[in-house]
Amino acid sequence: MNTSTILLLLVSILIAAGVSFYQYLYKVKSRSKFTLLLAFLRFFSVFGLLLLLINPIITRKNIETIKTPLPIVIDNSASMADLKADKSATELFNKLKENSALADKFELQTYQFDADFLPSDTIDFKGKQSNIDVVAKNLKNIYKNQTFPTVLITDGNQTSGEDYVFGFNPLNKVYPMVVGDTTTYLDIKITQLNVNKYAFHKNKFPVEVFLNYAGTKAINASFKITQGNTVVNEQTVAFSPDKKSATLNVLLPADRVGLQIFRATISSKAQEKNTYNNTKNFAVEVIDQKTEVALVAATSHPDLGAIKRSIETNVQRKVTIVKPNDINSLTDYNVLILYQPTVEFKAVFEQNANAKINTWIITGNDTDFNFLNQNQNLFTFKMSGQKEDYLASFDSQFNLFALDNIGFEQFPPLENPFGTITAKGNVNTLLSSTIRNIAVNQPLFTFTENQGIRSAFLFGENIWKWRAENYVNKKDFVDFDIFLDKTIQYLASNNARKSLVVNHERFYNSGEGIEITAQYFNKNYELDEKARLTIAVTNTKTKQVKNYDLLRTTNAFQVNLDGLAAGNYKFTVKELNSNSSYSSGFEVLDFDIEKQFVNPDWNKLNQLASQTQGRAYLPNQIDALIKQLVEDESYKAVQKTIVTKSPLVDWVWLLVLLALSLAAEWFIRKYNGLL
Repeated sequence: MNTSTILLLLVSILIAAGVSFYQYLYKVKSRSKFTLLLAFLRFFSVFGLLLLLINPIITRKNIETIKTPLPIVIDNSASMADLKADKSATELFNKLKENSALADKFELQTYQFDADFLPSDTIDFKGKQSNIDVVAKNLKNIYKNQTFPTVLITDGNQTSGEDYVFGFNPLNKVYPMVVGDTTTYLDIKITQLNVNKYAFHKNKFPVEVFLNYAGTKAINASFKITQGNTVVNEQTVAFSPDKKSATLNVLLPADRVGLQIFRATISSKAQEKNTYNNTKNFAVEVIDQKTEVALVAATSHPDLGAIKRSIETNVQRKVTIVKPNDINSLTDYNVLILYQPTVEFKAVFEQNANAKINTWIITGNDTDFNFLNQNQNLFTFKMSGQKEDYLASFDSQFNLFALDNIGFEQFPPLENPFGTITAKGNVNTLLSSTIRNIAVNQPLFTFTENQGIRSAFLFGENIWKWRAENYVNKKDFVDFDIFLDKTIQYLASNNARKSLVVNHERFYNSGEGIEITAQYFNKNYELDEKARLTIAVTNTKTKQVKNYDLLRTTNAFQVNLDGLAAGNYKFTVKELNSNSSYSSGFEVLDFDIEKQFVNPDWNKLNQLASQTQGRAYLPNQIDALIKQLVEDESYKAVQKTIVTKSPLVDWVWLLVLLALSLAAEWFIRKYNGLL
């Protein structure tokens, strides 16, 4: 309050006192208690009115003590109960949160976690997942820009989330309280298994397996992969105290088409405390890549034999050389190779207008280009009767499929009539033409795609010389055969886009989140946000059906089927507006991921403590932990002075008292006949 305000208040007091004195005490013959009361009421009323006019600013100071927060976080996952650590964890948790010394120094705040991070309302040790990383992320958000310690009561075994060791802020100390039996028991487990979802028939597909060992002696373990009752791979893996992990890379044959289910198992003669983690199931969808190729030619040529032998080096390909008039139906073939088409090919072109089979056209000196101009609309040919030799020039920007330059520029030239070849649409050129090392800006080998139908064009004959030249240079045909195989693979691919695309796993562990996502595309292959997707899930044993709606996310539709019991399920996803549907199945395994542990992960929790400059403790060291926290001088309470300023006119009670004073004075005067 400044000096001028104080002077105004003194003047107000004098004025109020003068008015009161003049009104009730000046020239009064007798001064009774009655007149003194009226004088006081008049003084209070006048002084109150003057105070409101002056409206001084009232300043108040409050001192607030802010303690350092101390989050006490307890693991609420089922692994705590499986390791028989639930009782000791609860006792430690209660002892910490009820400790008076800690309460005096810190602001104690308690939390629990399993798959999520929650307040410690109900601790029942029934969480289906352990995610310690979610603790780190939530503490960072809650106590942003603060320095504080954390007590983490856990077994350290994480089943979901990112690596938690480096997730916590290294500037904030973490004190893990490691619960569970730390005695080392012999245990072998399959930590992780990686495999592709799809494999091609009669090929081999890789399986990568990560194995871990806990124990104090050297042992030999037997690793098997079985399909039904058949062992498809078996090998012995040696472990010792110095070699506690192993990575296996296995190639399995894809002998049967369809969904193939396998089981990976590891075992040893030594007795294990926990065999729950010795088995993992996985599935692979084997796709039949078999391709029937019709090589249609009206004349004989060395190119035909070279092309057939090259393509059939892949056992999944079969080439049939046939004359154009001998083809009854094109539906028996996946790819057509039309070698130097003439008028005799008219029936083939007419049939393919309806069959829409991907085609490779090879031209040469015997090709009828007028016929081609009339029966295809991808290129225009203006050719002369003069023969020309065309060399190849590889285009490194070609990206329809991966292919290295196998020395195309050094191959012998191909023969084709001289002329102009003009594309009517977009083309992807693999090889361009040169004449005596001069580029002629025309394609030699090119690809097009029109309304989902793929076509390839090779403008020149004598490709057999390329295969022979490849053998002369490399002593084998491998590079050339790969070149033709990739060409056929591109043409054999079914490029028809599905309007309803559904993503899901073949196996889910009991208790894990079962998430299925779907995308629905309109005719322009744009994601349709107005689609209405539903899913019907049927238990194959009980025949019980559950229906769900798929909810819209950022770029897909999604449904969570959590809570399904172990068993086999079939499901159908349907788009209600178009009636498009997708059907498949999955299996929920009776596998509780929380039961795969036999010990707390002391090493990792100790690493976390070292990373944050803290220390890991065992349950019998609880008093040492409390002493460490209480005596740590880096955590001190902070006193904060809070200054609040408010104008006097905001004091509602002053107005109330002023009104009561005036009313009381009027009533007393009226009652005593002074008005």
